[in-house]
Amino acid sequence: MAARATVLEPPRLRFAPSPRPRRDDGRGPRRRPRRQRPLPSSQTSFGRHNAVSPRNPLRVVIARTIVTVLAAVLLLLGPMMLPAIAADLIRVGNVGAVAFSFVPTNVGKETGLFAKNGLDVQIVGFGGDAKLQQAMAAHAVDVGLGSGPGMAFIVKGSPAKAIADIAGPPLIFALVVRSDGSVKTIDDLKGHKVGISTVGSATSWLMNEVSRQRGWGYTGFSEVPIGDNAARLAALKAGAIDGCVVDVGSALNFEQHGDGRILMRFGDVAKNFIMHVIFATDQAMAEKPADLRAFVKGWFESIAYMRTHKAKTVEIAQSVMHTDAQTTGAIYDELMPMFTDDGHFDPKALAVLRRSFVEMKILPAEPDMSKLYTEAFLPKNSI
Repeated sequence: MAARATVLEPPRLRFAPSPRPRRDDGRGPRRRPRRQRPLPSSQTSFGRHNAVSPRNPLRVVIARTIVTVLAAVLLLLGPMMLPAIAADLIRVGNVGAVAFSFVPTNVGKETGLFAKNGLDVQIVGFGGDAKLQQAMAAHAVDVGLGSGPGMAFIVKGSPAKAIADIAGPPLIFALVVRSDGSVKTIDDLKGHKVGISTVGSATSWLMNEVSRQRGWGYTGFSEVPIGDNAARLAALKAGAIDGCVVDVGSALNFEQHGDGRILMRFGDVAKNFIMHVIFATDQAMAEKPADLRAFVKGWFESIAYMRTHKAKTVEIAQSVMHTDAQTTGAIYDELMPMFTDDGHFDPKALAVLRRSFVEMKILPAEPDMSKLYTEAFLPKNSI
């Protein structure tokens, strides 16, 4: 038999546990300190290893990228976001909600020009100067877009002043009649009823001036105050009046629908004229001077924008005036020349208004026009 080989295994070493450390005071063995457990992942920023840990370089890169992107976004959008955040509300009333004369307010609001100047503009329409002046007296609005002849209300106690001349010749208005042939010329309207917005308005002033120029004095027509354009046209269609003065947009729509025709335009009736002004209440001038300057600045920025952006202006005007693109484009071409670019009051036009206030028996004596307006709120580069 073969001899069985004997395999020698190395001896197993056994180590006795090391004695526990003893206290120096002889009170027996001292316990080992417990190991601290790491915080659970819910209590750290990115789990067990946070973003600044050198063992987690990917998260470091991601965190730094996010911070860089956010900083870039704030840098780019900050100037645009600030006016919207800090916008001051300014309430703007006008004498014709659908008139092209006041579309610049809508243009400035929709294109962000007023927001850029730190304003949130609220627009309200009224049917004529008298109602607008009542709203300003009741502090329902801060700013009013009205007519030059409406400055006479200030003499009568309206707590406001004109702060900018925004339109010259009265290109905005037209005299319309029914299409039944009852009125063929302006002479056929002598002694007949003509619809206007309110007493003391531009529509009233223009019909009185037509009467004066034709040698009929200031009583050639029987004026009927009705209110806004729609109410005047409805009265005309119903036969309650024989003609009415409305804005060109409403007149063209009226004509296109076959309801009537335009009898005359007023562009040549008063060449030296202040068609529209921006009014500000006494309270707004005292409490919101910076907002008023911002509004006037935004208005003229809107006019400049409109002169170079016809397509966008027509698009916005369509939604305001409820006219089609072709009609609105024609109105744009016809009326843009009436707007002023700086807001200064024309001395010759002021003289025309001053004389007319007495001749039309609106005021008993010619007023001191310098007390009815101020140019203190015009942009500095236009003064």
